[in-house]
Formats: sequence, C-alpha cells, structure tokens
Amino acid sequence: MLQLFYASFCALLISLSTLTHAVELEKPNATPEELKNAGISEKLGSQIDLDAIRFTDEQGVEKPLRSFIRPTKPVILNIVYYSCPNLCGMLLNGLLDTLKTLDWTAAQQFDIVSVSMDHREKSDLASKKKTNVLKAYGRPGVEQGWHFLTGQENQIRKLADQVGFGFQYNAKQDEYAHSAALIILTPEGKVSRYLYGVQYEKKDLRMALLEASSGKIGTIVDRVLLYCFHYDPKIGSYSFYAFRLMQLGGLFTLIVMAVFFISFWTRQRRRTAVILDQ
Repeated sequence: MLQLFYASFCALLISLSTLTHAVELEKPNATPEELKNAGISEKLGSQIDLDAIRFTDEQGVEKPLRSFIRPTKPVILNIVYYSCPNLCGMLLNGLLDTLKTLDWTAAQQFDIVSVSMDHREKSDLASKKKTNVLKAYGRPGVEQGWHFLTGQENQIRKLADQVGFGFQYNAKQDEYAHSAALIILTPEGKVSRYLYGVQYEKKDLRMALLEASSGKIGTIVDRVLLYCFHYDPKIGSYSFYAFRLMQLGGLFTLIVMAVFFISFWTRQRRRTAVILDQ
C-alpha cells in the first residue's frame, strides 16, 4: 500500500513538472535583443541642447541644431533614415498626406526637421531625399522650412537621448530597428508632444503645433479650439474637453449679463436725468 502511495506521488510530481514546463513554453517570448532599445521614452518639457548638437545640412555644411530651428516657429522633428526600406518611408508618406490637408504650410507657420539616425548617410543622400519629398509635397517655398540632416553618430545619439527616441542597428539585416513617431518641439527647442504611428489625424497635428507655439500661430478660432481640446494619452489623440466648454459658456453668460445690466442702468440713469430736468 505504501509503495502504491509513493508511486502515485512520484507520478503526480512528474505530471506537475511536465505541466509547468509546458506553461513556460507557452509564455510570450521575451523582447528580441534587436528591439530592446528601439522604443520611445517620453521626455515632455525636455530642453534640447541646440548649440552643442551639430548636424550637416543638404549642402554639406555642418551647423548647430539651433540653425535649423527658428525662434518663432514650432517644429516637427522626425528621426528616420533615408535608405530605410520600410517604416521611414511610411512615416514620411503619412506625414505628407496630413500636411497636404492643412491650410498651414511648412516654412510659414511651422518648420520640419528630419534627421537621419544612420551616421553612414551623407548630405548627398539627404539632398536627394529632400528633392523627392518636397516634389511630393507640391507647395512653393517649403525648402527653407524643411531640413534633411545627417550627422556623426555621437551627435545623433545625443539628440535621440534628449528626446527619448530609441533605435538600434541590426547588423544581420543591415537595418535600424526603431519606433514611428513625430516629435513636436516648441520654438525654444523643448519637447511638447509625441504623435505616434505612420498616419496622423489632421486635428491632432494642427493642435500639437498650435499647442507647441502657445497659440502664436493660427486664428482666434484655433485658439478657442485649443482651449476646448486636450491631449488624451490613453487614446493618443486630442479629445473634446467638456469642462472647458462649460467654462466658456459660463464666461459668455457673465458677459451677456454684464452687457444687459450696464445697458439697463444706463437707460435708468437717462430716464432719471430727464425727470429731474423736468
């Protein structure tokens, strides 16, 4: 009887061991090594060191990053690489699709800075990419407000670290693993907003630029809309903020009441003055 108990107990242990091993096999695989450093760590409000970081423009001239960011314009920053066979092209095409729907134009209301994460790429490739992209954009005068930059590896890494953009080189495929996002900067070079993906809603891009400029671009209607919308990180988009509308409604009511009472008191004073004159 005792031998039967031991046999049953051993069989149970073997079964549990087998089950545990099977469960472990069913666990999701760990993040592949080549993707571990390819995410984005948001650094909202982070100030980019515009003077210390240097990049080369499409003409082969090296300049501090400040040279490509004007103190009156918000900036769309995208870190890509120009020979990318997949994701970067999708990101640039998605950005172009949205830009074409905006009545704002790069170099007028905002600027765009595209930076290659591949230090092997040079200004000649950046120049070709710029020519093709601006031709697809199809708006005059944009070349002064959309820069395609290349740089040394330490400079690229410094910028990427300051905005929280991770990327990693895969030697086997000779490609870079990275995320897809637009990073919106204030005219002072501070990180204002991240817009993720390769397709961007017109509303989100417009609101992000308006927010980064502190309402200095756009019309009064845009400023009112910015007041009524706020960025919801849960959905990655700007959504209607009902409380702000209630505040505006309350303010409008107070203004109407003030106008009414001022008008009423003015009429009463005139009537009193007429009576006294009689």
